[in-house]
Amino acid sequence: MSTRELMKKERMSGNGSLRLLASYGPALIVLVVLLVVWEAVTRGGLMASNILPAPSAIVQALVANWDVLAGHTIQTAFETVMGLLLAAVLGLGIAILLDFSPWVRRALYPLLITSQTIPMVALAPLLVIWFGFGLTPKIIVVTLYCFFPIAVAVADGLAGTDPDLLRLMDSMKATSWQTLTLVKLPGALPSFFSGLRIAATYSVTGAIVGEYVAADRGLGVYMKTSMDVIVLVFAAVLITVVLSLLLFGLVSCMEWLALPWYQRHRGYYHDFL
Repeated sequence: MSTRELMKKERMSGNGSLRLLASYGPALIVLVVLLVVWEAVTRGGLMASNILPAPSAIVQALVANWDVLAGHTIQTAFETVMGLLLAAVLGLGIAILLDFSPWVRRALYPLLITSQTIPMVALAPLLVIWFGFGLTPKIIVVTLYCFFPIAVAVADGLAGTDPDLLRLMDSMKATSWQTLTLVKLPGALPSFFSGLRIAATYSVTGAIVGEYVAADRGLGVYMKTSMDVIVLVFAAVLITVVLSLLLFGLVSCMEWLALPWYQRHRGYYHDFL
């Protein structure tokens, strides 16, 4: 490797580190300050530990009870991932239907909006009655939580296709399917990942709601059965936060790998070019 290439690689690494620090540094500083203040308030006796346990106590409870929490975490994570995958497929399919014709869009779009006015806490017991106490109702709840942002984001992405590209496909006598697969869907991928990131933040909440209503395993069940020991509830909440962040990060990594051209367009690599 030449000296010039080594210098470029070092510059790329340095710029990447500075960019990460600039992006996440302020949030980390605020988080550390909040945790320190929280710990000080609890240890100073300003807040009873049975109402608001200290962060250190929450971590200790998490470690001490991990053998039990691990099984509940795996159950919730499985429900979350399955529901999110189903929501991605369903949301993508609905978005394609909405883009199929103005009539279909006018017929389905109001129904999509109406579906989001139904409280999932009220719907979850009905799903248990209809589908039993197994995994199915929990996965359905996660799907219902997640499919709407994906469907709307992809529908908007499809509708925002460059008109010049559409005219080009028309001039080449392309079929509707060819236009969809070669132009519209690739152009809507950034919108798809944006909707998927939003859905990822909702997915764990959907699983918790489904478990809280009726289940024999999962973090929702653990929270409900641990209400008399508040530190254990906080430990379960901490796990849900970590799961949500991991899913969000996974979707962001998938976008980074699938759409390098989009990342360059957004200027992520302008220092490297």
